[in-house]
Amino acid sequence: MINESNLRIFASEKSWIEGDAVQQLRHTLTLPGMVYGVGLPDLHPGKGHAIGAAFISVGNIYPFLVGSDIGCGIGLWTTGIKTSKVKRDKWGAKLVALEEQWDGDPAAWLAAHGVPTPSWESSLGSIGAGNHFAELQMIDKVEDTEVLESLGLSKDRLVLAVHSGSRGLGDWILRSHTSIHGAKGLEVISAEAAVYLGRHNDAMRWAAANRALIASRILDIIGGDGDRVLDLCHNSVTQCTFDGGEGWLHRKGAAPSDQGPLLIPGSRGAYSYLVVPVGDQTSNAWSLAHGAGRKWNRSAIKARLKGQVSLDSLRQTKLGSIVICDNKDLLLEEAPEAYKNIDTVINDLAEPGLLKVVARLKPVITYKTADPDRDRG
Repeated sequence: MINESNLRIFASEKSWIEGDAVQQLRHTLTLPGMVYGVGLPDLHPGKGHAIGAAFISVGNIYPFLVGSDIGCGIGLWTTGIKTSKVKRDKWGAKLVALEEQWDGDPAAWLAAHGVPTPSWESSLGSIGAGNHFAELQMIDKVEDTEVLESLGLSKDRLVLAVHSGSRGLGDWILRSHTSIHGAKGLEVISAEAAVYLGRHNDAMRWAAANRALIASRILDIIGGDGDRVLDLCHNSVTQCTFDGGEGWLHRKGAAPSDQGPLLIPGSRGAYSYLVVPVGDQTSNAWSLAHGAGRKWNRSAIKARLKGQVSLDSLRQTKLGSIVICDNKDLLLEEAPEAYKNIDTVINDLAEPGLLKVVARLKPVITYKTADPDRDRG
């Protein structure tokens, strides 16, 4: 574990931490106003700045650190469906309906979720590309029954996890900033910062509304009746108190640990973990891992796997779940081998007393993207 005066990395020797990611962390801490940085065990290199990290600044904010997918996060819903009633192949075939544009009232849905001005309506209710997904899961192992039940969850009922963000809206917000300021930050007291933060907050609400609509659409398709258990964002900038003064906490692929329980997913062929933060979260900047974190970048994993594995083997995981992804490149890029071991990530945060595992969740159906014309008979 790296422990410097203004930088801490929570990762054991078992973790796969690239030197490039550590260099990016240290470089980010040289930006004006940066006072503290944290690397989590899912740390990996990003486009200029590391992912799986949190940073605290004073006097300046950095939109480029938040990135283009403002508000991206993970929500968890109950389904009301018994694990004994799983219709894996039937549901998988029906989920292709998610590729169709939602036929509801986007303005009304967004307004109900705190977004007063409709935007990017055609994308609302869609998952997006990259590592985004929706996944039906069963609770495989329970470590804390009391906490599990307090969340309205039980081992005999399926849950639904949704990972998505603000789609084109967040990208437009970042481009609007970088077209003028590039990767430079903004003084918190400036008019430009006020504009960005207003747009940022709208994107946060839009992303949460999007996850809620994805969940609603899936529950309608499979005949479930669910409630939201949690919904947490891992790409954002928010105010915080640091060293007795006002600071700004940038999370880049870092889940908040100051908002209750959270879901930390593995790869699409691995378990996910429902956890609760414990102890003093100051040293880790009130942040935990947002997932397993990439071990190989997209081009590298495609080169390693191409011709070595069949696409069908990637659609049927070792845990018995299915992955619906008809984009062949994306299927390779998001292969389980591309990601770190989720158990190591969880252990690296449990050992220093930052979290406690509530339950382990096993994937049943993972949805990424589908070809409406593919024969699924």
